[in-house]
Amino acid sequence: MATSTRITEMLGIKHPIIQGPFGGGFSSVELVAAVSNAGGLGSFGAHNVKAADIGPLADSIRAHTDKPFALNLWVSCVDEGGQGLSAEGYANARALFEPYYRELGITPPPPPENHVEDYEAQVDALIAARPAVFSFVFGVPSASVLARCRAAGIKTLGAATTVAEAKALADAGVDIVLATGLEAGGHRPSFLKAAEQSLVGTLALVPQVRDAVDVPVVAAGGIADARGVKAALALGADAVQIGTAFLACEQSNTSDLHRDLLFSTSADDSVLSRAYTGRLARFLPNRFVEFMDARPAERLPFPLQAWFATPLKKAALAADKPELASFYAGQGAPLLRHRNAADLMAALTKGF
Repeated sequence: MATSTRITEMLGIKHPIIQGPFGGGFSSVELVAAVSNAGGLGSFGAHNVKAADIGPLADSIRAHTDKPFALNLWVSCVDEGGQGLSAEGYANARALFEPYYRELGITPPPPPENHVEDYEAQVDALIAARPAVFSFVFGVPSASVLARCRAAGIKTLGAATTVAEAKALADAGVDIVLATGLEAGGHRPSFLKAAEQSLVGTLALVPQVRDAVDVPVVAAGGIADARGVKAALALGADAVQIGTAFLACEQSNTSDLHRDLLFSTSADDSVLSRAYTGRLARFLPNRFVEFMDARPAERLPFPLQAWFATPLKKAALAADKPELASFYAGQGAPLLRHRNAADLMAALTKGF
């Protein structure tokens, strides 16, 4: 049974369920299509997709579904000090990571160069591809970009971690505000204050955002079953965005080890840390996180931290060393029951 809300009517979808977009290569065309074909809104995290590949990506999604879908970008791709490194800075960073490179038997990466995708070119390609929704995190697109989206018939959806951020998005003319609580897995997409100063839970954030803005509101963070969906709608949300539960599905592009961990007692605990990218994110704790969190002064800003951590993560996964690999997980992970996206969608919408 369909549930009609402002979101379902605006986007032309059957259910008020949005699949969270995954960056870092975890998104897949198959997952997007499975969610959209089941009546939700599938989303593809494209912030690390080259501009030239965004059009073909959209074409590939359309080959698997004729339903609406979203493409997601990061508005802010570099933090202060993250543009590059001096020779001394590179030597210091390499020394910090060296014990782990040596443990995994890999060669340190070269000095970072062209380590950030061209956001402006990505936006141009996305608008040309015309997905139903342009979703974004870490800021507010320029007025000209939002105007171009409106002209192209693309709805915009921006992430907020505080009421102030929600107001900034709505005041700029963004169509939909995503209120994401601190329980959510992955990165905390704060943009007005430091993420550590913007940690509001979903239960508190959603009704405050609902009262503060007139545009439709999507709730995210800690929602993994039908009870969470109903609770979010009762709080005033027009839809929910669910990440970890979809990441655990067989259609996502994460590893089998990650999926198994999400369905194990390992997912009972998650932490917020800047260990792997330099931006605050929620994932499962391990030895590398403990090492980096004990050395905040040595940690690099985004995306330089990611430049040095990415080869380590890949090698650790290949070597079956979860104590060094990163595994994103929200606080709702212990509620996971389904490994197939269609089954998950059926369970999420049961009783509606």
